Amino acid sequence: MQKSVRYNEGHALYLALLARKEGTKRGYLSKKTAETNRWHEKWFALYQNVLFYFEGEQSARPAGMYMLEGCNCERVPAPKGCAAGSAKDAALDKQHYFTVLFGHEGQKPLELRCEDEVDGDEWVEAIHQASYSDILIEREVLMQKYIHLVQIVETEKIAANQLRHQLEDQDTEIERLKSEIVALNKTKEKMRPYQGNQEDEDPDIKKIKKVQSFMRGWLCRRKWKTIVQDYICSPHAESMRKRNQIVFNMVEAESEYVHQLYVLVNCFLRPLRMAASSKKPPISHDDVSSIFLNSETIMFLHEIFHQGLKARIANWPTLILADLFDILLPMLNIYQEFVRNHQYSLQVLANCKQNRDFDKLLKQYEANPACEGRMLETFLTYPMFQIPRYIITLHELLAHTPHEHVERKSLEFAKSKLEELSRVMHDEVSDTENIRKNLAIERTIVEGCDILLDTSQTFIRQGSLIQVPSVERGKLSKVRLGSLSLKKEGERQCFLFTKHFLICTRSSGGKLHLLKTGGVLSLIECTLIEETDAS
Repeated sequence: MQKSVRYNEGHALYLALLARKEGTKRGYLSKKTAETNRWHEKWFALYQNVLFYFEGEQSARPAGMYMLEGCNCERVPAPKGCAAGSAKDAALDKQHYFTVLFGHEGQKPLELRCEDEVDGDEWVEAIHQASYSDILIEREVLMQKYIHLVQIVETEKIAANQLRHQLEDQDTEIERLKSEIVALNKTKEKMRPYQGNQEDEDPDIKKIKKVQSFMRGWLCRRKWKTIVQDYICSPHAESMRKRNQIVFNMVEAESEYVHQLYVLVNCFLRPLRMAASSKKPPISHDDVSSIFLNSETIMFLHEIFHQGLKARIANWPTLILADLFDILLPMLNIYQEFVRNHQYSLQVLANCKQNRDFDKLLKQYEANPACEGRMLETFLTYPMFQIPRYIITLHELLAHTPHEHVERKSLEFAKSKLEELSRVMHDEVSDTENIRKNLAIERTIVEGCDILLDTSQTFIRQGSLIQVPSVERGKLSKVRLGSLSLKKEGERQCFLFTKHFLICTRSSGGKLHLLKTGGVLSLIECTLIEETDAS
């Protein structure tokens, strides 16, 4: 429900001043008065979701204002009275008309016109975008991006400090090497007198030395070739090849997942959000939020993660992924809310499909070639499997990562955190589903059942059982299910929980009724006795 807004004259004058200076769209338009149906030219200024109009461009005080939140603006044809006739009617026929329809009951539409068609299109588009709610949604998305970018900046600062220390160490090493070069040059200067004697050597000696140099080079190359071939065939090299292949497959899977999220947001979420703002919405904004929840935020998160993966592939064969998971892990808590809401979102979608207009519109969206014949339920299910997919990928990656590898510990930490998050989400989904199951059973019982409102009451199973009459005197004196006055066998619908056992009868209309006596049995005070003698 939209909240009311209270303005005083000071606020209105201040906003009017801002509209005249910084308005999104400003210019002369003709406005039709509701009382006389005459057109009067006014100077209009649009600021955020407020439309002001002045007597002239130099007027200091506005002549009126309109709140555009929740309105709809559309082009309309020229009035029928302007179709033909005098030169004045022909001039009016060249005008371009559009109407602003307000969402408030009792408020008449605002009819406007202008001489330029392009100017009219710009006014219609500007009024369409004049929504404070859209600004808040865009602000929330930008804040999510800003928080993530701040984390990236902090990580880059740490990496810059590490590189700075490495550069300092390298400068020290360069100075040491320079001093060694100076010492070697001094030794070379001392050896020069002996070089003159080498020039006078015998030609045969020179040939022998040349052959020896050739043989030493050949033996050295042969040795290194053997070393390289042995390494290529070694288990370590095979493990590294498998590790690189796992990373390449991970990038392909992430690219496919980002595309699936893109289709979910751009082919379903955003069109349905626009449809909910139409004059006759087939779905409400609350239902859209319940179905999609934070899908758009998840898409932005994985787009950034995918860009990071592609940057790492560009630096192949050096593949360092641990820092990307360090950035991704704090943001994955948004999946808890999505997974917790998943079953409820499918129920809301099923209820909305009962509306023929919505079902027809949804089938049009699903016919989009980008969906490849998949339904909306399929796209809503993809995020449910992303955390387990990451866990499997990290498990395979660790299987081919040596224990002395530089990012072994970071990958193990990321895997443990993802497994912990997966367990928490599984427990929350189980609790939520149990509560919904209990409430569904409670609604099927005509008299209701207060014990099913206990959140610690866990559903075990249900089914039909035959309630037998009381046993004969002299044998077992314990009471069987139900009343002592039962004289013949009867079929009962039974529900077993962790703390209680419910016994119901089904009427001819299919409704369930608790037995008046013994319909609710506390398992804490019961004893189960199994009779082997069927007679």
